[in-house]
Amino acid sequence: MIKKIYMKIKTEGLSGLFKSACRQLLTPRRLKYFPRCRALFHSRSGLEIGGPSEIFGSQGEIPVYAIAARIDNCNFSGQTIWEGSISEGQTFSFNSNKQPGRQYLVEAGDLQGIEDDTYDFVLSSHCLEHLANPLQGLSEWIRVLKPGGTIVLVVPHKEGTFDHRRPVTTLEHMIEDLDNHVSEADLTHLDEILKLHDLSRDPGAGDFQSFQERSKQNLQNRCLHHHVFETRLAVEVVNYMKLQILTVEFLPPYHIVVIARKPTTSQVVNNDQLLGE
Repeated sequence: MIKKIYMKIKTEGLSGLFKSACRQLLTPRRLKYFPRCRALFHSRSGLEIGGPSEIFGSQGEIPVYAIAARIDNCNFSGQTIWEGSISEGQTFSFNSNKQPGRQYLVEAGDLQGIEDDTYDFVLSSHCLEHLANPLQGLSEWIRVLKPGGTIVLVVPHKEGTFDHRRPVTTLEHMIEDLDNHVSEADLTHLDEILKLHDLSRDPGAGDFQSFQERSKQNLQNRCLHHHVFETRLAVEVVNYMKLQILTVEFLPPYHIVVIARKPTTSQVVNNDQLLGE
């Protein structure tokens, strides 16, 4: 909940938060594809990256928490801006009617301690853009996913956020980051962020000086959006990772949702139609 409120205030201000709350109470919005993919999560076990996320809650657009048997979670630290203090162990509360899942304190790009092919699904909402090396992160998420398992990836569309002045990252840049083994200490994009970040859409960041100091300490707080997304880039990234895309939807004002499947050894991935090829 705190993470959702923080993101809403950052992108739309207090008035946007109020309007969103009213909409959720009156008419909860749903991903159009969700009824068709519900069975992929029902009574199954998953891993979330950087949760909990309101979008997966019972009133969220992709209400996975209510139907999953179990969800574990990983976060980079025991203290974050979004969740406050968290501890490792059976402490990840994703649904009040279910037993907590396991909380891992690990980097999203290095899921040490989690074996290959462990989970039926992986969830990630507004996390990938915070990774300095997103393809490395995705490779780990895919590694722990069972063959035939499902990944739900939610990233922010630049036009709905404080990133709207920044250029969209290229897939080639992300591939270079992967090849160069870029670490989470990387600040390559800092100058661009300080120049083009729209603080009027990010009231939680304070004034420019406060934002600058926080940004320089990104390894500790992970607030920076290293990479900037539009829908095509999100599709290109998932396609590059050789996942079979099931659906792509845009949920205003800023959610890009891609649901994809990890192929089995016998499956051939073909996303040409989505790529316009």
